[in-house]
Amino acid sequence: MLRILSGLAALVMASTTVFVASSYVVSPATSSTATAASVTTQAATTQAKTTDAQRTTAEIKPTAVLSTTTPTTTTASVATTGNGAPSGSHYNLNIIGVPKDKTAAMDDNNGHRIFVQLFGGQSAADISGKDFATLSKVNKIMLVPDTAVPGTFNVLDANATDSNGALFQLPLDVSAKWTVYARALGKPGGSADMTTCATQNVVDPVTGAITQEVICSVATLSLVRKTGAINTKFQNVTSELLFVTLNVVAGSTLATCLGATGTVQIPLFSPCLQNDFWNYDNNGLKLLQLRFYPAS
Repeated sequence: MLRILSGLAALVMASTTVFVASSYVVSPATSSTATAASVTTQAATTQAKTTDAQRTTAEIKPTAVLSTTTPTTTTASVATTGNGAPSGSHYNLNIIGVPKDKTAAMDDNNGHRIFVQLFGGQSAADISGKDFATLSKVNKIMLVPDTAVPGTFNVLDANATDSNGALFQLPLDVSAKWTVYARALGKPGGSADMTTCATQNVVDPVTGAITQEVICSVATLSLVRKTGAINTKFQNVTSELLFVTLNVVAGSTLATCLGATGTVQIPLFSPCLQNDFWNYDNNGLKLLQLRFYPAS
């Protein structure tokens, strides 16, 4: 009898060990701390001012819809696919890092892709406060609104490796009626920082001259290409790419225009800002996939 009891005890102990081991293996895969495509946000180290010279196609601006917290847009389709993105119709845009600058004409071909330097661009901190007229446009994606209703997405200039930068058209009300998802792909190890920037008119108190200085969002989208299927899933990056988040100081010209102070999320194409663009600081990321979905 003693031998039988000892044998049963050994079986119970063995089955308990297997259960714990299984739990240990499965848990990381379902952990809520895992981040798809290694897409994270980080606070910018400096607050921008703004710049001079603008693309005339960005002159028309919608009424600003401000938020002092986070955007209230939600995806129209709740169901998600296996890659983390919502199901349903959407617009695709690929941002492709290339080792050599493009020389062919890439105007108005709507190829759903934009080329950037594989290793190139500037950090948001470096361009903040700079004169937009003299700013290098390499790895800059200029954003312009389509004033038609409903508006459409369109790649007007796919080459961000030249001195003019790329040009991407979005619906005028994109910040209110669309959401955007992103994932990093390509060879593991590459990374990139993508920041939404704009310009603000600044008047010289002595000469009265008006210049436009670059002002960048304090929310930067940081992308790192890591190995593993869980790191190739889409994540919602609407806050980082469809809004300029700024710390607005009371009494400033921007505060007067916005009618708000503190941390404010300003939608794209706000009349209080000009020359909206995405600043793409690339360190070897070969492919960033973006998907735009209608919001409910």
